[in-house]
Amino acid sequence: KEAESAKFLLLTLLSLACIAGVLAASGVAYCLRHRAHHRLKEKLSALGADAGSDAPAAYQELCRQRMAVKTSDRPEPLHSSRINSVSSQFSDGPIPSPSARSSTSSWCEEPVQSNMDISTGHMILSYMEDHLKNKNRLEKEWEALCAYQAEPNDSTVAQQEENVQKNRSLVVVPYDHSRICLKGESSHDNSDYINASPIMDHDPRNPAYIATQGPLPATVADFWQMVWENGCVVIVMLTPLVENGVKQCYHYWPDEGSNLYHIYEVNLVSEHIWCEDFLVRSFYLKNLQTNETRTVTQFHFLSWNDQRVPASTRSLLDFRRKVNKCYRGRSCPVVVHCSDGAGRSGTYILIDMVLNKMAKGAKEIDIAATLEHLRDQRPGMVQTKEQFEFALTAVAEEVNAILKALPQ
Repeated sequence: KEAESAKFLLLTLLSLACIAGVLAASGVAYCLRHRAHHRLKEKLSALGADAGSDAPAAYQELCRQRMAVKTSDRPEPLHSSRINSVSSQFSDGPIPSPSARSSTSSWCEEPVQSNMDISTGHMILSYMEDHLKNKNRLEKEWEALCAYQAEPNDSTVAQQEENVQKNRSLVVVPYDHSRICLKGESSHDNSDYINASPIMDHDPRNPAYIATQGPLPATVADFWQMVWENGCVVIVMLTPLVENGVKQCYHYWPDEGSNLYHIYEVNLVSEHIWCEDFLVRSFYLKNLQTNETRTVTQFHFLSWNDQRVPASTRSLLDFRRKVNKCYRGRSCPVVVHCSDGAGRSGTYILIDMVLNKMAKGAKEIDIAATLEHLRDQRPGMVQTKEQFEFALTAVAEEVNAILKALPQ
């Protein structure tokens, strides 16, 4: 009996030692991961003030490292095959290999949903492909768009002395007849001006978007006032904070906790790095005068440089689907901004507006006419031929995906 008792005691002690070892190892692993996550967060938040030339690449890399830290315990998803790229069908050059920046999970995560019928889809796809194959036709259409002049096009309010310093660009400023007006009595400087334009689609009474510049240090309070007064719940950010040593946008949200901008308190609730191309932040926005609180979601696309286009249409189309899934059923405008609120913002809005028209069953789509409609409301929307061609390609890619998803 004594031998059996000693054996039982020994086994018990060994079991306790194993359990203690597992707990200790788990504790050490947790501490190491938490410390690494904290260091990455400090570097990421410090990047906003860094004007070095490598800042955009470092910003994206830190975001991706944070994603790796957050998802290291999750099993890798099975990768489904992508659809064939429409752009490869009419490209003059070699088919590019997938970009290291493009989302590998994009095409299968969000199902394609549309009321577009098959015949209309094939007709639109044929139209887009013809434009993209016929470089001469595309060049002439872009030249005609460059010659287009909006009427009226006065911007006297934006050019007033007290408002000039609120503009990032002297060229991209809102028209007098199409600008967002703040409530002067609620503004920190009693002004109603902000460099932002309401963008209408089919309903002239309710804007579908607000195109605006990236906030400046002096206009952050105006930005959040605009978000509050227009009931906005979604912000689409298409620019890094710093690009090639040039500040593109002020860091207008807190990295953690809350910041106060005049009478608007912004609390960071969560930050989720969805994939290597974009992340999603959730905020509580509180009006300290009324004590009302709202939730605002910011979708931040990381892989789009100024005057350029993303390396892949797929990453941006997946980004758009995530935005629209969050926005579904809302009637308030979506805030869209890059640096000046025209080039990248105009390209995104053009793609989204055209695809929304198609999803609602439109029989005819004229992208050039749609772009003129945007430029009637804000100058400089879509700034380069490359951006216009990218919009055509993105629409063609999405139509192709819709046709593949429709029952034949």
